[in-house]
Amino acid sequence: MMIHSLDLPPTDAAIDAWLAVLTDAGAADLPQQPVPSRREVAGRLCVRPARGRPVLWATDGGEGVAALVLFTDEGNTHTAFLDVLTVRPQERRRGAGTALWERVREQLLADGRTSVATLVDLGGPGQAFAESLGFENVLPMAWYEQELPADGAAQVPATPGYELLTWHGLVPDAWAPAAAAAHEAMEDAPSGEMDERIPVWTAKWLHAMQQVIIDRGGELITVAAVTDAGEVAAYTELVLPDPSGPRALQYDTVVVPGHRGHGLGRAVKQRMAAEAAARHPALRHIATTVADANTPMRTVNESIGYRRGRGAGIFQLKL
Repeated sequence: MMIHSLDLPPTDAAIDAWLAVLTDAGAADLPQQPVPSRREVAGRLCVRPARGRPVLWATDGGEGVAALVLFTDEGNTHTAFLDVLTVRPQERRRGAGTALWERVREQLLADGRTSVATLVDLGGPGQAFAESLGFENVLPMAWYEQELPADGAAQVPATPGYELLTWHGLVPDAWAPAAAAAHEAMEDAPSGEMDERIPVWTAKWLHAMQQVIIDRGGELITVAAVTDAGEVAAYTELVLPDPSGPRALQYDTVVVPGHRGHGLGRAVKQRMAAEAAARHPALRHIATTVADANTPMRTVNESIGYRRGRGAGIFQLKL
């Protein structure tokens, strides 16, 4: 079986072939979930992530695809993230997945990486394949999903002493340093035994991460609870990979330690749901992952209508 590396950015034909593999695999493995749009796939393939160098492969016969991100940020140059390794259902157990993995592994070793991680849905072919290669679940989690009402109505709790602000796209320059400082509070979120380290957040780094989402054709919405002193006490981020589609992804939600216990996590999420529904009438579903060990965030999600879906995990392999 022949495997080739894709040029960056890929051609339109390569993007279409990649989308075809993901569409076939999604229909078989997750029939209840919509497949990514071409806009979303093209954005991820054509725009480099802020944190690393992407390497893409595809089989010549269109059986499967793989995408690896080699982290380049300080503290993470020893590890990498396997973003995609997918084979069409009708082509499985014929060696395509193994052949793609061998190319991935060769690249990891050539680049001096000592570990690699990937996000795996539990109970399906991805878990079985990952475990056959020696990957272990180092951060158990689950997908949670919220259905938005058609009228966009949402009850946003009062936040005495805090103002709720909404930002579309990049966080405004005036608030970027405070927002970056709030991101640092992610350090106490459960991370299991992951080798990957959380980067040091600065205003420049925050804008770089957000710009990638925009350059890929997506939309980013941030809701923050701020103080009169100019501090970002809590925030939540929502990403619409395709702003015309029905689904969005909840990214980070953080309440800074000194401001916990005031209902800010619930407030920013509720305001986010209302803002997103009003701005995007076609939006119906918000999905997010939460670590099983993150009891406070699971409690917040359940209180505003998120339901637990399929189990997942960050699986990691030591090389």
